[in-house]
Amino acid sequence: MKIFSFLKHHKVSFLIALVLLFAQANFELMLPQIMSDIVDVGISQGGIDSAVPDTIRADDLSDIELFLDTAETDRVEASFSEPDTRGVRTFTGDASARAELEDPMGEAEMLTYQFDQGVSLDRFIDASGASSASGASGEARTAARERIEAAMGDTVETSDIRWLVEAGLIGRDDLVASREALVDSLGDNADTVVRSRAIAYVERAYEDAGVDLTAVQSGYLWSQGLSMLGLALASALCAILAALNASRTSAAIGRDLRHQLYERVLDYSPAEMNRFSSASLITRATNDIQQIQMICVMCLRIVLFAPCMGIGAVVRVLATPTGMEWILVVAIAAIAIAIGVLMGVTMPKFRIMQKLVDRNNLLAREIITGIMPIRAFGRQEHEERRYNQANRELTSTYIFTNRCMALLMPIMLIVMNGTTVAIVWFGARGVDTGGLQVGTLMAYINYVMQVIMSFMILTMISVMLPRAGVAAERVQEVLDTRTSISDPEPERRVTRERGEGWRGAVSFNDVTFSYPDADCPTLEHISFTAEPGRTTAIIGSTGCGKSTLVQLIPRLYDVTQGSVTLDGVDIRDIDLAELRRAIGYVPQKRMLFSGTIESNIKYGDESMSDADMERAAGIAQAAEFIEAKPEGYASRISQGGSNVSGGQNQRLSIARALAIRPKVLVFDDSFSALDYKTDADLRARIARECSDAAVVIVAQRIATIMHADEILVLDDGRIVGRGTHAELLRSCPEYLEIAKSQLSASELGLDGEEAPAPGSLKEGGER
Repeated sequence: MKIFSFLKHHKVSFLIALVLLFAQANFELMLPQIMSDIVDVGISQGGIDSAVPDTIRADDLSDIELFLDTAETDRVEASFSEPDTRGVRTFTGDASARAELEDPMGEAEMLTYQFDQGVSLDRFIDASGASSASGASGEARTAARERIEAAMGDTVETSDIRWLVEAGLIGRDDLVASREALVDSLGDNADTVVRSRAIAYVERAYEDAGVDLTAVQSGYLWSQGLSMLGLALASALCAILAALNASRTSAAIGRDLRHQLYERVLDYSPAEMNRFSSASLITRATNDIQQIQMICVMCLRIVLFAPCMGIGAVVRVLATPTGMEWILVVAIAAIAIAIGVLMGVTMPKFRIMQKLVDRNNLLAREIITGIMPIRAFGRQEHEERRYNQANRELTSTYIFTNRCMALLMPIMLIVMNGTTVAIVWFGARGVDTGGLQVGTLMAYINYVMQVIMSFMILTMISVMLPRAGVAAERVQEVLDTRTSISDPEPERRVTRERGEGWRGAVSFNDVTFSYPDADCPTLEHISFTAEPGRTTAIIGSTGCGKSTLVQLIPRLYDVTQGSVTLDGVDIRDIDLAELRRAIGYVPQKRMLFSGTIESNIKYGDESMSDADMERAAGIAQAAEFIEAKPEGYASRISQGGSNVSGGQNQRLSIARALAIRPKVLVFDDSFSALDYKTDADLRARIARECSDAAVVIVAQRIATIMHADEILVLDDGRIVGRGTHAELLRSCPEYLEIAKSQLSASELGLDGEEAPAPGSLKEGGER
């Protein structure tokens, strides 16, 4: 999935998370075994965890050695000290010596314990072959049997065994052989039976040696309890560090994605902005990235932890042969089926959900932005119904997916509880037959639950992954979309050295432009030149392409055919930043940024001097109302300039463009909110103080452009008239029609003159 590709730049954090979670899983997997030891050893066995006693009376150790062969006896003697004054011997061997003696001493202790309880004579004779002393004749064996019966009566005890060995009536090899035969006869339960009776013998041996059994049990329980506490604290520390690492990494991923997305969107031309829409871009930059950030936390914290825990638990389950492994297989199969069904049902809905979120945001943004006309026309109820319909669709999709996800928890609980019941049911039989200890069964249940919990965690994440995957695809789509307006290749890039600069002559050379997927061109065969120190005005009916034409100058769009040049250089061969520094563009839609008047005027160059700022404000006729404010240029501006009037907003926008001292000034219907006097004063100041710049004005008002050096009349994307105001009144019917709709004949100086007849099509795209 694309979502995991966002982690590729955080490999170190991923590795740290893996190490910490692996350590945490191991610590937690050790806890059930310690719990098992506490139950089986600490409680059931009184804290005695080895068949090799730490201290034992010399007589008791001699009894054990009766059932050991010569090599085993030598190892025992080498591992225990000489008897002290009380006749007690102490184990002095190391861990490897204890491990070597564990099985033979345990088996010998089992036999010693059994003989201490008394064994019937017939059973002893059949098992040991005491009546068949090596090398004895038939009469001697019969005599030996009669003497054993006379000496021992109906039962045989350990002291009797010693007497028989010393009397030569039974050999030690026979006793060792009987030990091995007895262990083999126990079958699968041999280890459990041998250990339980050996521990019982060691417990009695400790008591005979004067050892405090209560202290032994308490010491073991304290030791295991402290070990469990230490492992729990180590696990908690790993969990805290893993959570910290996951949080920092996911926050960094979210930060980087927002930065990349914002940087990409800033490079977009209007074509890309129209493709995605503002509402969709806002959703992708907020909701979608939040989804990615949340799932990255879970990936680094839970998704990695679940396999570590699950695999470790499976290994420990398989290492404990109980014959109940089939229960785990059935549980995992049930979980897998549940995951498959839920994924198949919810995946399509998650894709629909994100589109519905886009639509919801679009409607909310549209209603909030257009609240004034909605109220003015009394359309509140209509807009409420429209939004409620979109909201209900989104809500129903949310409810459906959440209900599907809610089914997961009861299914998991049924599987977990059913598995527990099955393990207890079948495990109880093993405990009853002595093949399984209670603590081992408890540990087994814990391990199986950890396996199921791991699958449950992965299942919960798998339900969330589809939505995050859709979010990742939507964010990646924005990041992968390259702007259609890009800087030229270095080998064809044209620049001006410092001090030389650009003159500001803008030429349109047979320009044709079509919007993407448009049926016909918006502009056709446009040719004209705007010279520095001259004003070129553009007028025409609504929708004829005036704004599109001036948007080609700062390369907001690229021409489809022909070229636009600056000082004879195709603007596609000029670095975008350098080109736009040379152009002061005032868009038709006014936009101020939240901050202060100063920050808005200095928006193009934060390092400009206050003198340049005040000069621009003076030219734009904004100085008077700025200085009238208590805080002057430090006065606050709300988002979008909502706390200033339309005329003030427009003048500040013009001052922002003038402040950078551009070589080309482009005004896209930027005087519409100004009164006639302010309009005239502003244009007069521009003519005086920006005399070295080429001025291009798009306007609807004849009064704004009638004094321009050249006026272009657009109609349906073509130039239908060109000249001064007076020339166009005589030669261009379209211009005359616009002029008559705004000014009287006397104001136009047309008294007694006839209207000009429509001209024929002239060269250069004119009609």
